Amino acid sequence: MKLIKATEKDIPLIQDLAKRSWENAYADILSGEQMDYMLSEMYSEAEISSHLNNADYHYYMIQDDNNGSYEGFIGYQHHYEEGTTKLHRIYLVPESKGKGFGKAALQFLNGKVAENRDKRIILNVNKYNAARNFYESQGYKVYGEGVFDIGNGFVMDDYLMEFLIHE
Repeated sequence: MKLIKATEKDIPLIQDLAKRSWENAYADILSGEQMDYMLSEMYSEAEISSHLNNADYHYYMIQDDNNGSYEGFIGYQHHYEEGTTKLHRIYLVPESKGKGFGKAALQFLNGKVAENRDKRIILNVNKYNAARNFYESQGYKVYGEGVFDIGNGFVMDDYLMEFLIHE
């Protein structure tokens, strides 16, 4: 597996991978209308471009080095809060799950967070998303929950999770 720093030219690929992974991850959790709305807001060219132009926000493409295919991506922001990196997004296409890509991407993130001297990684995960079990298997713990109004009459009903970096 390789993690390749994303650039503006990768925006269409990020959008495609997000759509493919969301159709699988959220099919039984969110309505089609909410998925369409969230994808159009969170993965618009302007939104991703603004992230790529933020020095603390990073996207990496997850590539299978056996066949060169892109299996997903990770997006995170250092110094989101004092001493804290926020994992905003990590998505894998359905056919690549269970092959170690997610675990390796989180280990990569741990290294990047330590390099940037943050001590904690936080993320939000939908309360009904099986990914919570994956995060817990990697040492993340639920520290809270929240319902977030995202506009257009939709909300995100999430667990807040954290991972503490130990030196």
